[in-house]
Amino acid sequence: MNRPWTDLVFDDRRRGVRALVYTAASATDFVLVRQPAEAGDRALAAVGLLLCLAGWRWALTVLVAQSALLVAAHSAGSGIVPSLKVLAVVTLFEVAVRGRGRAPSVGCGALALAVVLNRFGDLPGGLAPVLFKAALVAGLPLFLGSYVRMSREAAAHAREQAARRALRAEQETAAARAAERAAIARELHDLVAHHVSSMVLRVGVARHVVTATAAGPGGDAVTDPRISGVLDDLHSSGRAALADLRRLVAVLRAPGGAEPGTASLVSDGALPAVLAAVVARTGRAGPAVTASVDPAVAGLDAVRALAVLRLVQEGLANVARHAGPSAQAELAVRVDGGTVRLTLRDDGGDGRPEPAAPDPGGAGGGHGLIGMRERVALLGGTLDAGPGTDRGWRLTAVLPVAAPVPEPRP
Repeated sequence: MNRPWTDLVFDDRRRGVRALVYTAASATDFVLVRQPAEAGDRALAAVGLLLCLAGWRWALTVLVAQSALLVAAHSAGSGIVPSLKVLAVVTLFEVAVRGRGRAPSVGCGALALAVVLNRFGDLPGGLAPVLFKAALVAGLPLFLGSYVRMSREAAAHAREQAARRALRAEQETAAARAAERAAIARELHDLVAHHVSSMVLRVGVARHVVTATAAGPGGDAVTDPRISGVLDDLHSSGRAALADLRRLVAVLRAPGGAEPGTASLVSDGALPAVLAAVVARTGRAGPAVTASVDPAVAGLDAVRALAVLRLVQEGLANVARHAGPSAQAELAVRVDGGTVRLTLRDDGGDGRPEPAAPDPGGAGGGHGLIGMRERVALLGGTLDAGPGTDRGWRLTAVLPVAAPVPEPRP
């Protein structure tokens, strides 16, 4: 956020520079314009310059002294009274710029009193002109200085608020990514537990079959004890792995379990049917969705199938939430060579409102998009989301298809 020039020029750290500028300008005025010939005028001018220079440190004290010097110069009939008055006005401006409270009021009162005392001979007949002049000489610099101070304070407050918003957005983004990773961890537990349970079950069957087969017609078991030992070890290791998975996922699973209506595991080959169910459920909520799903997505591994399902669920939920029940949406999921491409577009419905705050993770406005980006990035893919060509919203995700895992050599 760019700082305004008033904030740069009137920064408190630059008050010494301003005092030097004021003093140099006043000295130039005395030398080139006023050119005091009297020794008394030169002495008053020197005192005025010294006071102006000291104003960088003791502005209010200097202003009171300048007001007294102004009265003394007027009483002596000095010709440099206007220049001394300008010095006092500048110092009052500095007092108003630097602080709130009683200091600006005291300084304004001191300068106004000096003006009234210098015009005391015009009272009481010239009361109105005297008061007007005092208000103009003392009130104008007070008003301008207070305006500059309030502008600087407003700019500082705006910068502070912007910094807080940026920090809050960063924290919310980190929280959304952590939540998405926790969800992926829970899904990983379901996936691994499914396969480990299947392996444990098969090992148990193998133990039974090997024992029954080895018993032979005579009924005497002749199983090689090494085979039984290996199978028993596999069975116990698998059961221990399941127990460890359950204990580990307990620290990740949110209270209340998964959201209703969402799947934690996609069975082999079931992704097209699951996507059709999600599209149908979205259609019942209002938006009309035209879906085109490549049957080849049934061959995706469980991790990528689940990622595609989550992207479709979140994307269609955003269509219903932002575009409204009158929206028209198009969903396409294709497997092309080594990638799976998902495209979702909507026509905006009744008009998609602008997001309240930019999404730090990209072109969107919500934490759902951050979660989708995190999930896609963890799988080595890319996600692009933003306004459509004409209106509405579009979402495109590209995921690499996992290479088959080679079978271990015997």
